[in-house]
Amino acid sequence: MKSKKIPVDRAVGMMIPHDLTEIVPDKKKGPAFKKGHIIREEDIERLKDIGKEHIYCIELEEGEVHEDDAAIRIAHAVSGANIVWDENITEGKVGFKAGINGLFRVDKKALYELNLLGEIMVSTVHDATVVRNGQAVAAGRAIPLVIKNSTLKKMEEITAPLNGIIWVDEWRIKRASIIVTGREVFEGRVKDAFGAKMSEKLASFGITVLSTVLCPDNPEVIASEIRGAIRRGASLVLCTGGMSVDPDDVTMVGIRMAGSEDEVYGSPVLPGAMFLIAYIREGNKEESSATHNLIPVIGVPACGMFFKTTVLDLILPRVIAGEYIDRKKIASMGHGGFCLNCKKCHYPVCPFGKGGNVGCL
Repeated sequence: MKSKKIPVDRAVGMMIPHDLTEIVPDKKKGPAFKKGHIIREEDIERLKDIGKEHIYCIELEEGEVHEDDAAIRIAHAVSGANIVWDENITEGKVGFKAGINGLFRVDKKALYELNLLGEIMVSTVHDATVVRNGQAVAAGRAIPLVIKNSTLKKMEEITAPLNGIIWVDEWRIKRASIIVTGREVFEGRVKDAFGAKMSEKLASFGITVLSTVLCPDNPEVIASEIRGAIRRGASLVLCTGGMSVDPDDVTMVGIRMAGSEDEVYGSPVLPGAMFLIAYIREGNKEESSATHNLIPVIGVPACGMFFKTTVLDLILPRVIAGEYIDRKKIASMGHGGFCLNCKKCHYPVCPFGKGGNVGCL
């Protein structure tokens, strides 16, 4: 890059090569003059007011890219499905927003490699964050005024095979059933509150609850209700209660009798150590994956009733977005899986569940 420093008093008629930022403490930070503005006589005093005694006139050399053009290339390289970006590029910055309600995802390995390049940067909200349409999820920028085209090409080599490194998964599960276990609830000795709480959580994702059934501590009955819920069209079954080691707690046995596979019992998250997730295969096990569905069955421990935020709140959105949860993913949640049980819960604006590695890095 070739540049020439010109005193502002002699800059009338010059084109400003980049946005000139004005900062007013506690009030404003933004461009006082936009890139491409032709300096007029009346601009001189304001330029001095924002601390400009000189204006740089730049001339790009071969292999160099201006910050705003670089930001556009960053936007195209980074954006995946259901991500929109602000085309009003200023100061080499670009913002990204969710294009739908869903689950924000980021390829953390690719993001790390991109940020290792230097001269460009991208920062995001945490992976597996529940987002709404129009919500800001990331931002990127070219760091210097002029960057090397070779750096941008390396970025594009990282992102091209991935069709973007940030995206939003849509909510895939639309219908669910709830099975509340426990003889004391089934017999009316204790009023059920679990069903209403689970219904509220599911409704927040736009899920229709097909049924809420009370079951005694009988594994055959529990298994029958699970299979019946799936036959009636449930793509997700929540079973609440009966998840401890007490001999009367047989919900887990009922889930197994219903034909579950790939069961994971126990999680390194508090609250939620006795959490269970398993899958029931709809269709012939020998058939191709295109001809059957795996229906997730979640066993919610008692903590789901007594705590505002538990392991269920970390895993449920991922399940609804279609992610398959296995033991490795559950095990990775130990880092950040300890809830501080604050007097006033601010989840998801808190560290709970933010440290887990979901297999990207």
